[in-house]
Amino acid sequence: MDLFMALAATPSPTPSPAASSGGFDLLGTILWPLKWAVEAVLVFWHWLFSAMGMPPAEGLTWVLSIVGLVIVVRSAMIPLFVRQIKSQRKMMEIAPELRKVQEKYKGKRDQLSREAMSRETMALYKKHGTTPVSSCLPLLVQMPVFFALYSVLNDVAKHAVAGVGGVGLLNAELTQEFYNAKLFGVASLHETLIQAFQTQNTPAIIILITLVVLMIASQFFTQLQIISKNLSPEAKTGQAYQMQKIMMYVLPFAFVFSGVFFPLGVVIYWFVSNLWTMGQQFLVIREMPTPGSDAAKEREERLARKGKAIDASGKVVPMEKYVAEQQRLYEEAERAKAAAPKRQQPVSKQRAKKQAQKSPQQGQTGGSGSGSAGGASASGTSGGSGTAS
Repeated sequence: MDLFMALAATPSPTPSPAASSGGFDLLGTILWPLKWAVEAVLVFWHWLFSAMGMPPAEGLTWVLSIVGLVIVVRSAMIPLFVRQIKSQRKMMEIAPELRKVQEKYKGKRDQLSREAMSRETMALYKKHGTTPVSSCLPLLVQMPVFFALYSVLNDVAKHAVAGVGGVGLLNAELTQEFYNAKLFGVASLHETLIQAFQTQNTPAIIILITLVVLMIASQFFTQLQIISKNLSPEAKTGQAYQMQKIMMYVLPFAFVFSGVFFPLGVVIYWFVSNLWTMGQQFLVIREMPTPGSDAAKEREERLARKGKAIDASGKVVPMEKYVAEQQRLYEEAERAKAAAPKRQQPVSKQRAKKQAQKSPQQGQTGGSGSGSAGGASASGTSGGSGTAS
């Protein structure tokens, strides 16, 4: 029932301190729609779990509501993830062409060369319909939601003390309930690791440190899956691969510093989101691996054991159909090779002149030799006749 009560009792948006004092809160204004949406999703899941019989004031009910928020956000981003996969494929396809452009302008540091290199690179991206930014879309879209959740949880303590609600469906009653809720009865969802140390809340410290470690481990494993299995041999030779390896070790540990300042609810959101990414990445690598990668070879072996293979269009077909297609492609290639005009080796002017002079001489020598041979033959025939008679 609290969902409908929230709808009926939703207060007008609480002005920020800056707004109430006559200032303009730019960040609050930008995040307001997202905060409203985050609160709506949290309240919906909280209402659903409460209707299923879970205690509304329990921390576990609100934790599961945060997990529900992850499910909604990540499900909405599946089309972006598909676009990201396609963009990564195209980036790998044009990698040799990009390398040629880089080698063409290697060592040239003047302004004109840099501009020409940039133009040719952008032309390649436009031709193949991809950009490096496309592979970052899911992360870029998720970050505002992440900050909105951080802002909602950060405001819970202030709003609970002031006796007001959030910007949307999280009314004063639910805000107070959220504020008082504790995971396992020991850790508040708005509590940070620094606050846990200040209050010497040992159970909360253990929970937060454990979640931060798991968050780092899941981030590292996700990157390791890509580097170890889903890169082609060509991709492992470029500078981008070396940078990716460095980031694989550096980026997860950046969350150590972030995890210190994140409220428990945000850490839970980020960890569950990492688990989603890890599972999603596993399925993609298994079923749609990068061509030429170790994962692609493993998939081909799995299909071969089932009597199947991947045809030229990328579809899984029976092995008999695949063999017939390969035979047809081979025959077409042989016919095209036979029909193609043979390429003549280029000859220098001096060599062509020598060959032209040599050709008539060979003709004369051949004619003379032919005549001598004919005479000898005739003589031999005549001599043989005389001896016979």
